[in-house]
Amino acid sequence: MGVSGSGKSTVAQRLADRLHWDLLEGDDLHPPANVEAMAAGRPLTDAERRPWLEAIGRWVDVRASAGESALLTCSALRRSYRDVLREGRPSLCFCHLAVDPGEVKRRMEVRTGHFMPASLLPSQLATLEPLAPDEPGITVSANETPEAVVAEVVRRLDLLPAGAGGSAPPGDPG
Repeated sequence: MGVSGSGKSTVAQRLADRLHWDLLEGDDLHPPANVEAMAAGRPLTDAERRPWLEAIGRWVDVRASAGESALLTCSALRRSYRDVLREGRPSLCFCHLAVDPGEVKRRMEVRTGHFMPASLLPSQLATLEPLAPDEPGITVSANETPEAVVAEVVRRLDLLPAGAGGSAPPGDPG
């Protein structure tokens, strides 16, 4: 979880490759109207966001019912959004990628092929509610290289690749 440009997609893809887990890019489940609104620089309302969060939850449910660990990217900026995702999913675990706002802005301005404009960053930063102590998960600085962030996430969550045995991942799936 985290604001656009925090490295969610990059870190999640590298984690998925390392752990041999399924990965969902949460943005792929946004309906076209949501993507159009954000591309036009308009933040989504909670009513527009709710069906998207529910679709993500259904994806998690399918993996959980199959006993599979998985990763997904999702901004999940507000606790209320994370509560929707956690509802009935006790094994869900969040990893908040926290990045210096100046660095996020720089990343957003140089990336290509993404619908989220840098002009929405102030709105995202104003909306962001960091993980509370009673929420399952960790906060990791994503100011480092993707490799360093992945290593920190694996270490702090004690994650094991699929089929590696040992303790069950705390974010199974999540």
